[in-house]
Amino acid sequence: MIKHLVFWKLKDRPHGLSKEECIHVIQTRMHALRGQIPGLLAIEVGADVSCNANSSDLALYSEFENAQALAVYQAHPLHQAIVPYVAEAATERRVVDYEA
Repeated sequence: MIKHLVFWKLKDRPHGLSKEECIHVIQTRMHALRGQIPGLLAIEVGADVSCNANSSDLALYSEFENAQALAVYQAHPLHQAIVPYVAEAATERRVVDYEA
């Protein structure tokens, strides 16, 4: 199994929205991927509640059957449709993929 973690810091007014509104849009769009991409076992997106200088605004946690399933997810059109929206909203992105 591969666990895929992504952390984003968002712009102050991403897409002209508050951070909270933008996070809601991203959560809704990412959670809609459940059951839509082969090999994607779990996905959740959560907003940071600590709000300190070292924290990100948003985190993605997902699980995949294997590395090939992660590659399928990353190239899948449903995932690719979300990427520009999130990329435009973010000022920073960090990723960790590991085997579990």
